[in-house]
Amino acid sequence: MHELKLMDVWKRYKDKDAVREVDYTFTNGVYGLLGENGAGKTTLMRLICGVMQPTKGKICCDNLEISGMGAEYRKLLGYLPQDFGFYPDFTAERFLWYMAALKALPKDDAEKRIEELLTMVELKNVRRKKLKTFSGGMLRRIGIAQTLLNNPEILVLDEPTAGLDPKERVRFRNIISFLGKDRIVLLSTHIVSDIEYIADRILIMKNGELIQEGTEAELTEKVKGHVWKCIVSEKEAECLGQRFVVSNMRSNGENIELRVISEKQPMREAELLEGTLEDAYLYETQSAEET
Repeated sequence: MHELKLMDVWKRYKDKDAVREVDYTFTNGVYGLLGENGAGKTTLMRLICGVMQPTKGKICCDNLEISGMGAEYRKLLGYLPQDFGFYPDFTAERFLWYMAALKALPKDDAEKRIEELLTMVELKNVRRKKLKTFSGGMLRRIGIAQTLLNNPEILVLDEPTAGLDPKERVRFRNIISFLGKDRIVLLSTHIVSDIEYIADRILIMKNGELIQEGTEAELTEKVKGHVWKCIVSEKEAECLGQRFVVSNMRSNGENIELRVISEKQPMREAELLEGTLEDAYLYETQSAEET
């Protein structure tokens, strides 16, 4: 089992800190990195993968700085960026053979691994179809297959479910959940449902900082007593929306039902609700904005 440790990691671009004061230790399991677009998730992942160097701080794998590990660290690492490159006229099978050659896998090992991975990502029946005919979900699955060719022990996936339909999202989440049993898996997203059920720990990122982390149960406990149901008129709904964080709104006949996140009761008739991870995420990111 490996330990990946970030110590006071910063990344500055000109006059902006894209990542700041990140301290965290990863061991085996699935970690969900949750944050809106622009929160610094991709920059943090590139730092972890060694694609860029921190302006300040250290990233260590098993007490060795990754900047000095070279090929030894790359052997441990599998990285799937938001947009990975591929040749559209390659078949799925040819693409995996090509990537196996780039990773210097012996032929016998590559043949066995390609068979295993095509089965795992459920693309065995379309192995001879060209990638340009694949749907977005199928391309994501071939992407994770090529990432796993060298059986990495640290797997970094940047917005892997972007653009996928609900069925493909579920399939992808199941694959990731399986992979997290015996390696470090770091998955970034701005969609709460992508990590709600598969992440062992969830990290919330805002303006380049890790502002909160914990299990799904620990994070939802923090929002306990702060989630309310308000049934109001359209005019009242507009007023509440300006004063409080509203996580959901739906028409209920003549009235509107709001799900409001607030430390105090937003109105006399408001009823307390059980909090969800999405409520906790909105609560934490809103609190970070206010401080």
